[in-house]
Amino acid sequence: MNGVLRRLRGLPLRSRLALLVAVAVAVAVAAVAVTCWFLTRTQLMTQLNDNLKQQVSSVKPSQVLSIAGNCQSGGPANEHSLPGPTIQVITTDGQVCTSPGDTAIPVQTADRAVAAGTRASALHTTDDTSGKAMRVFTVQIFREPGARYENTAVSIASPMAEVTDPLTTLAWVLLAVGGIGVLGATAAGLWIARTGLRPVDQLTETVEHVARTEDLTVRIPVEGDDEIARLSESFNSMTASLASSRELQQQLIADAGHELRTPLTSMRTNIELLTRSEETGRAIPPDDRKALMASVKAQMTELAALIGDLQELSRTGLNGSDGPLKVVSLHETVRTAIERARLRGPELTIDSELAPWYVRAEPAALERAVVNLLDNAVKFSPEKGTVEVRLMRGTLTVRDHGPGIPADELPYVFGRFWRSPTARALPGSGLGLSIVARTVEANGGEVALAAADGGGTVATMRLPGAPTPPPETVP
Repeated sequence: MNGVLRRLRGLPLRSRLALLVAVAVAVAVAAVAVTCWFLTRTQLMTQLNDNLKQQVSSVKPSQVLSIAGNCQSGGPANEHSLPGPTIQVITTDGQVCTSPGDTAIPVQTADRAVAAGTRASALHTTDDTSGKAMRVFTVQIFREPGARYENTAVSIASPMAEVTDPLTTLAWVLLAVGGIGVLGATAAGLWIARTGLRPVDQLTETVEHVARTEDLTVRIPVEGDDEIARLSESFNSMTASLASSRELQQQLIADAGHELRTPLTSMRTNIELLTRSEETGRAIPPDDRKALMASVKAQMTELAALIGDLQELSRTGLNGSDGPLKVVSLHETVRTAIERARLRGPELTIDSELAPWYVRAEPAALERAVVNLLDNAVKFSPEKGTVEVRLMRGTLTVRDHGPGIPADELPYVFGRFWRSPTARALPGSGLGLSIVARTVEANGGEVALAAADGGGTVATMRLPGAPTPPPETVP
């Protein structure tokens, strides 16, 4: 059985479908054929039995007496021979007399019981002395006490060929019709499987083409709204997502290379100046050397920040981090970020008003997003300026009083490596706000930058709330 199953699994899908259809049709045809054959057999047997009973009732006592008398005298009884079924008389002394010209039928125990009067009738099938199957019905004829042939029984027999011949013909007809039906069903199953699986073949060819050429622009035509159409739509969506991911990856690599080239080039130039000074023995003035070393240090810091931002963007977790989701107090996270922002802008005034709010997020990723948002405000705030931070009902607003962002640049502020032309001289990689947007959107929130009334920029971040944790788990 296991070997058969393994062989079936090794067949192509269309062959298995065709085989399944053929087997199903064969089983159905066989069930119908067998049922039809048995119903016909029952009907023919009932009809034969009824005919025998009717024929017994038409036998005249004189015919029975004549057959019995001739049998005892040994003379012929041709003048009393009956056309049709075989008539056989079973006398009280156990003698059996058969109608002239007919083959004798062996007497059964049931027939003797009928002749003895212990049984009313008997119906059975037996072979005559020539080996031909006969259907026999036995019944008493003379029931009057004191009659000459009291308790004499008469058997009427008809050949079973009246039943078996039509059944044999019917069996061959059913077999032929069933065979034609199974062959037709197999052909239809192959055609249906080939037609129904054509989209699957097309999908397979497309997948093989993509695997071979890595061409993600290929799309499968979608026809209808069945399961195959849904599979095609899913494949098209998958290839579109993969193509978009590849484009983003290539763009990220290109942008990262471009951003890394500037500090690396500057650092290489400064290091070459220092190296040349050492090799030639021509000392660089102390102030210039100090400026070079400061430049190298700043460029290394910028490279480290850029690499850290790239690592943050490369993480595969839902929140841009591999850590698990937890219920985090957003107000405490913002308060911690404000303390860090004060260290980076000690001359600034940060005015905060924080209402309790809990969210479900990865703590480190959420803190990084809030810190980036505040760093952006600190970076563009004027000296001794004020940064206003508000957290009310899950909406965090960070407003600075800097130069603001031109309206035509607002759609690009969350793009990777995008930096305003007016901010290119400032430190940064252009990835901070991109990380903010990625983290907030991954946690079901939204973030936006807009021009503030009276000048400056206001950043708005909204995050859905989470159930308040028990007191012992509150950070």
